[in-house]
Amino acid sequence: MDADTIAAARRGDRDARGRLLHGLQDPWYRMCLSLLADADLARDATQETAVRFLRQLDGFRGESQLRTWSLGIALNVVRELKRQRARTPTDADPDGRQSTGFATEAGGSQQPMPLADAERSEERDRLRSVLADLPDRQREAIALRFLEELSVEETAAAMGCAEGTVKATVHQALRSLRQRLRQLA
Repeated sequence: MDADTIAAARRGDRDARGRLLHGLQDPWYRMCLSLLADADLARDATQETAVRFLRQLDGFRGESQLRTWSLGIALNVVRELKRQRARTPTDADPDGRQSTGFATEAGGSQQPMPLADAERSEERDRLRSVLADLPDRQREAIALRFLEELSVEETAAAMGCAEGTVKATVHQALRSLRQRLRQLA
């Protein structure tokens, strides 16, 4: 996303706005899905992010990359949705536990698969379960740093905190993940 496209989008150029949205919607969706665990809710969050992004585009000062700034908007949308969900009764899993906070395989159906695929699926499920046990802030930091591959500086900008806070949060999350994975092994 070059400066000319951003400038044109800020002036209201529909094509430029469309190019920006097209380039940003996948990172928004990936992050929303990883934090909300619900494809429909992630799509809604992505749409809300797009609306807010366009409304707030004039406020973009260029102090960070547009992608980083926009992921901060998406993160705020996710946080608001989680707060709303916490205030309303949610469906529990059949065993009485709440949703894990991470997406399951598309369709959620169990289909026969080769042994290697089954092992990878089990590993992904185990990782999702371990990630879901992390506090929200740690899960957000992991999603931004490792799923979206943002730098510490960019993660801090998206999360609205200091770089040292990101480093500490990621360190705590990785330590927790290592401990939990050792327990499962």
